[in-house]
Amino acid sequence: MKRCPWSEGSKLYRDYHDNEWGVPVHDDRILFEFLILESMQAGLSWITILKKRKRFNQVFDNFEFNRIVEYSDQKIDNLLQDKGIVRNKLKVLAAVRNAEAFIRVREKFESFDKYIWQFTDGRQKTNRFNKIAEIPTTTAESIAMSKDLKKKGFQFIGPKVCYAFMQAIGMVNDHLTTCDRHYQIEKNITRTQK
Repeated sequence: MKRCPWSEGSKLYRDYHDNEWGVPVHDDRILFEFLILESMQAGLSWITILKKRKRFNQVFDNFEFNRIVEYSDQKIDNLLQDKGIVRNKLKVLAAVRNAEAFIRVREKFESFDKYIWQFTDGRQKTNRFNKIAEIPTTTAESIAMSKDLKKKGFQFIGPKVCYAFMQAIGMVNDHLTTCDRHYQIEKNITRTQK
């Protein structure tokens, strides 16, 4: 299988690349998981987060936002002692605040999915990049998304984090044109949108 070069570094990267990256997500719990993981990744490498993902799921109650919103000071202290996750106090506190904001958005828009996909008009944007250097770190959509999420109370959610989130949940297909997954995802999207 031909893959994007960034995914060849480890089995974790390959599995993520082959099965998740760029595949459209519409499940609110999974959207919340990626939102938190991407915000935890700010300033770190994505492989660091992938290595810690299983533990994140365990200690963050499988990213059930209705549970995270109720985290006590003791629970937060316990998280900050857990070497299996990113122990940045501001990021951990942001995860709880982001759960609160996430719930408010769901109440207003019926689902977070309905809200977040409006930034690409409800459809995946398929890019046609030939080299990694061509892939942007921000776009007009990610800047608009970041601005709006911040207005709604979200934290650690700048334009770069938003664009990485958009890539992760398949709002954009940034697999290179030399990568088999680019066409597999595009074909599936075309079939489902007919």
